[in-house]
Amino acid sequence: MNKTILHLDLDTFYVSVERLQDSRLNNRPILVGGTSDRGVVAACSYETRGFGVHSGMPMKMAKELCPEAVIIKGNAGNYSKQSDIVTEIIKEQVPLFEKSSIDEFYADLTGMDRFFGAYQYSSELRHKIIKETGLPISFGLSVNKVVSKIATGEAKPNNQRKIDYGHEKPFLAPLSIRKIPMVGDKTYQTLRNLGLRQIKTIQEMPMDVMQRVLGANGEVIWKRANGMDNTPVIPYSERKSISTERTFDKDTIDVIKLRGILIAMTENLAYQLRRGEKLTACISVKIRYSDFNTYSKQLKIPYTSADHILIPQILGLFNTLYNRRLLVRLIGIRFSHLVQGNYQINLFDDTEEALNLYAALDKIRERFGDKSVIRAAGLGAKTIGRMQNPFNGQPPVVLAHRKF
Repeated sequence: MNKTILHLDLDTFYVSVERLQDSRLNNRPILVGGTSDRGVVAACSYETRGFGVHSGMPMKMAKELCPEAVIIKGNAGNYSKQSDIVTEIIKEQVPLFEKSSIDEFYADLTGMDRFFGAYQYSSELRHKIIKETGLPISFGLSVNKVVSKIATGEAKPNNQRKIDYGHEKPFLAPLSIRKIPMVGDKTYQTLRNLGLRQIKTIQEMPMDVMQRVLGANGEVIWKRANGMDNTPVIPYSERKSISTERTFDKDTIDVIKLRGILIAMTENLAYQLRRGEKLTACISVKIRYSDFNTYSKQLKIPYTSADHILIPQILGLFNTLYNRRLLVRLIGIRFSHLVQGNYQINLFDDTEEALNLYAALDKIRERFGDKSVIRAAGLGAKTIGRMQNPFNGQPPVVLAHRKF
């Protein structure tokens, strides 16, 4: 049976949420992100794109290109809340779906044509989301994830598009090679240097030519250009949390030591989130005292995977739990409510330098190990670190209980 895959994407999500709260922003050019010149654009409205503005560029450059734009710092908490509302609507209507980021979803509607008609069902779902949230949303429907995602992009803004089975290649052929998922700036420039402009040209090339130019990625890009993709829809109920804890050989009241270990734990788990392209929206701290009484406290936060956001929140939870009169036997932290996403969600307060720093640090850790770069405050936590990606699809490795 041919697959039927739906891709849903909330249009200019951050901008749409801001307009939902303030109608005076409608039809005006909007920039959401760091408000200083050193900040980065997290999102921009369609009205700014004609000036050459795009997400990820320095705010200073965006303001020069579009000086009449309204600049908003943004509220990640509001965006997380609206995303959760949309997720609940989809959860009620769709038996198998994947939340791939804060504003994107995939759903497997295979076999539904027998009963409802997948396109009609998708259309009704889209209109239900628009009616109940007031947010614009587009969708693409086809036989796989890649074609559906590209179809969504072609349907925007606030529209829908279906690509019938067997029409994938003709649909893709006239589009720019930049429309292919996985073609970033460097790959695009490499392909343009070869004289490639439209997807049609890649379709007419032998696969091995793409492999020679781009290596293993060349095969993937060639298949996507030809409308081929077997990536499954990953159920939303996949791994929802990641945690770590440490037991002390000797109970302690050394607050500096406790804080250092918490910082090291948080830094390591935050790296694991970014490594697995995950974001967390709920954090918790656990303390077990020498009398074996155990206490924990959790806090819901905007989706993030950033050390500098998570560490203060973790330390704040620790301060509310810690009883200075008792010896501590164990401490632990847990990140839950995980969704697929990348660090770009945290651009509101960050500078381009901060984003580049995270990318550089993670690259070093990927090459030389989790503990190759750590904060000075966490130097005492010698055994904290993982050897494998916890989000690689394999079951967790059961380790002997580590102690200090």
